[in-house]
Amino acid sequence: MSGAVDLSSLKQPPAGAAGAPGGDYAVGEADFETQVLRRSAQVPVVVALYSQRSPGSVELVRTLERLVEADGGSWALATVEAETNMRIAQALQVQGIPTVVAIAGGRPLADFEGAQPEAQVRQWLDAVIDAVAGKLEGTGEPQPEPEDPRFTAAEEALERGDLAGAEAAYEAIIAAEPGNEEAKAALRQLRFLARAQSIPDSAIAVADADPADVAAALNAADVDMLNQRPEAAFDRLIALIKRSAGDDRTTARTRLLELFELFDKAEPFVVAARRKLATALY
Repeated sequence: MSGAVDLSSLKQPPAGAAGAPGGDYAVGEADFETQVLRRSAQVPVVVALYSQRSPGSVELVRTLERLVEADGGSWALATVEAETNMRIAQALQVQGIPTVVAIAGGRPLADFEGAQPEAQVRQWLDAVIDAVAGKLEGTGEPQPEPEDPRFTAAEEALERGDLAGAEAAYEAIIAAEPGNEEAKAALRQLRFLARAQSIPDSAIAVADADPADVAAALNAADVDMLNQRPEAAFDRLIALIKRSAGDDRTTARTRLLELFELFDKAEPFVVAARRKLATALY
């Protein structure tokens, strides 16, 4: 849970994953680990995510190409066509195109979004280079980021089975940093776990015997989720939403949205369930 964005999932892209188009600096999912993550242990790697359909983003890539050629190896450039490399865009939490992300030691360091004039890009690059000066060991392996002691304390509480202590630790992080999405995600997972662990597996049979029992359906969905059957949990609640109204429907929808938040919103089964929910509601 602790540390910066974890890009390790890109090490084994799915079969048939589309690569980036041609170009001296083009990188795709298949070579992202070697060309970006490993290389960033030696020099900062600037990843430019662009679309060939966006003239502004193409021009930004051309600007970066000119600058990297002029700088003589003090940083490296990796251009990523976002539409054909969606997993890279998702891992880097890209919200718009173009987006430029500097990676050092295998971790995102700084970023900006939108086309920028060359002078501003130059200033940003200089700041990135200064920030990592003397800090990259050049071992060829990403350097681990120091662990956040607050997250370490929460994880140690979990290992001891102290759910209340772990919850308090994450709540303290959020109180100090309201925008800490990592702590918020961990707290959602923890609260779900604390609730679901107390529900017996027999809750599924109870819910199946009486489909109109809202409380039973909520319990059964938690059991499905705890047993790693998210699609079954989603389908159960969507079916409840279809046949209910008023407060019962609101309760079922609220629980379904809470379960969605336990996953990356780009997960295919979450996307599919959201579509089913929209159909059920409208």
